[in-house]
Amino acid sequence: MSLNIHSSELPENERSLHEFWMKEAIAEAHKAESLGEVPIGAVIVRNGEIIGRGYNLRETTLDSTAHAEMVAIRQASIALNSWRLLDCQLYVTLEPCPMCAGAMVQSRLPLTVYGTTDPKAGCAGTLMNLLEEPRFNHRTEIIQGVLQEECAELLTSFFRQLRRKPPKS
Repeated sequence: MSLNIHSSELPENERSLHEFWMKEAIAEAHKAESLGEVPIGAVIVRNGEIIGRGYNLRETTLDSTAHAEMVAIRQASIALNSWRLLDCQLYVTLEPCPMCAGAMVQSRLPLTVYGTTDPKAGCAGTLMNLLEEPRFNHRTEIIQGVLQEECAELLTSFFRQLRRKPPKS
């Protein structure tokens, strides 16, 4: 049974709610961009309140695990004083990679909502679907394509600008 649905299949009021939270994730992505990081942002919501925020910090921290989702998961876990993020939703601008998808399963997140697909590392349905892997003891519902064009444009613009910069000497 697939729990993976596209935002266009949702009723308007539900889609609007997901767009509201995705805009918060996009705001986090802009923070990453302002640091010269790949603009990916995430928020974790519980009971209509953001309990975790994150944006990509890999270059800044020299930490390959400092993805937006991982930063947000750590912050939400501290806020709840628990590694279990039950009754929470994670919103992220880019489809999760294998590491982040694994962390979502491990933290028992019941819902992941993402903006645009990742053809190089997407593990919420593009390359594989770790969030719905039936051999795991927990699965995560997925809603994809929320504000897809806006999320994709963040990345496209960032990499277009990067290619225009002269190489560091």
